[in-house]
Amino acid sequence: MADAILHIKDSYYFELPKVLWPAHYESLDDLPSHLKFLRDEAVAKYGADPKNPEALAAVNHELSGKIVIPQPFGELHSFYEAGHGFCISKFMVIELIIAVILVAIFARLAPKVASGRPPKGYFWNMFEASLVFIRDGIARPAIDSHDAHDHSHHTPGDEVQEHYGIGHIHGKVHHHDGDRFLPILWTMFFFILFCNLFGLIPWLGAPTGSFSVTLALAGCTFATTLIAGMFKFGPVGFWLNQVPSMDLPLPLAILLKPMIFAIELLGLCIKHAILAVRLLANMVAGHLVVLAVLGLIAGVASEPFLGSYGIVSFISVLGSTAFYCLELFVAFLQAYVFTFLSALFIGAAVHHH
Repeated sequence: MADAILHIKDSYYFELPKVLWPAHYESLDDLPSHLKFLRDEAVAKYGADPKNPEALAAVNHELSGKIVIPQPFGELHSFYEAGHGFCISKFMVIELIIAVILVAIFARLAPKVASGRPPKGYFWNMFEASLVFIRDGIARPAIDSHDAHDHSHHTPGDEVQEHYGIGHIHGKVHHHDGDRFLPILWTMFFFILFCNLFGLIPWLGAPTGSFSVTLALAGCTFATTLIAGMFKFGPVGFWLNQVPSMDLPLPLAILLKPMIFAIELLGLCIKHAILAVRLLANMVAGHLVVLAVLGLIAGVASEPFLGSYGIVSFISVLGSTAFYCLELFVAFLQAYVFTFLSALFIGAAVHHH
């Protein structure tokens, strides 16, 4: 790659090794319309001649290794900054690809799950096990009321049968509050997971390494929290529920409750913002560590002693491989943490303080 740091930065092109994607423009007039900024830069520096050899050499060098995304709805100011109109970035394309992949996977899986047959094969078992884990390990414990988990009134021989959110206990149907939010929690988990995994593929990038993406995901959780809470307690009751019930004398309540409400409201906003920051920080930090370890090779490249270059290169490759394996674990962990915290926030919104 021309610049390894660009792997975690959004842009308007996909990068490949220059030898695999060379540019051979013979005139500046041949540049596509969305590369007008590049032509303007060449003209300003080398003159108006569209076939100036120096200008063409500079432009071809700049475009080699870059698959620039066509911009039918806007113009670019640079490879990393939109000019005007709606510009399509690399992370947008990756997110769209991930969405299509998820739709294809679960469109194939849904009829199998709906059939009620026992799971068969690696594909079916892997995804259904993941879905059940999110349901039983995240959604229900974090969102269900206390009564939903309290089966102490049943005898030890009671048989509890559950099928996709409804438990049958001695003929009585028991509904789980958390199951209402499973669609968004399932979607968040797999979307974040696939975004993280795409970041481990060379020449692509992790959309979750962009604050705009993580902030939008946190915004989805925040919107779900507000909407679910207002449906449960009403538009006014939801905000009143932010203050815990306290038996206080009237003068003291007038003094303390507005202060507590302001603190709780600020906390509500901060904890959702932290959702975006923690996911961003973890994904960016992992890539920066790998970059730093590999950067040791470039750091000793000018050393006159060949042995030190070979030793450092060997250690750097082993170290970056180990960190890459750790990044694979982090990709799953951060998807889980984001989903779990989202479930906790939603659960807090639909229950009394």
